[in-house]
Amino acid sequence: MQNDEQAIRDLVATWLAASAAGDTERVLTLMSDDVVFLVPGQAPLNKKDFAASQSALKDFDLQATSDIQEIKVIGDWAYCWNKLAVQITPRKGGATMRRTGNVLSILNKQQGKWVITRDANMLTQ
Repeated sequence: MQNDEQAIRDLVATWLAASAAGDTERVLTLMSDDVVFLVPGQAPLNKKDFAASQSALKDFDLQATSDIQEIKVIGDWAYCWNKLAVQITPRKGGATMRRTGNVLSILNKQQGKWVITRDANMLTQ
């Protein structure tokens, strides 16, 4: 199980690095095809919706940090609770938007690789 926990920590780190680099294609490989994102005040997002929403961030710099609180692996399923802090800064100037909060992700091991299949993002100002 230690290897699975480390693999999930690596997935989170890869997600943050790829997001900061604007590498949406890499981020998409870290989620299942049937992924669902739950975000306050919005309808649930699927993988296609997520990919489309990332194009809106092309003119912004994104920095995020994650503080993993808990990982529990149960066979080919796992959950990961972390505290996330995100900063989004317009490249052409303007105020930085900051969001912090908890995220609860459900992961599934598919073809030997962990992917996010459900994600409840509770970031607020």
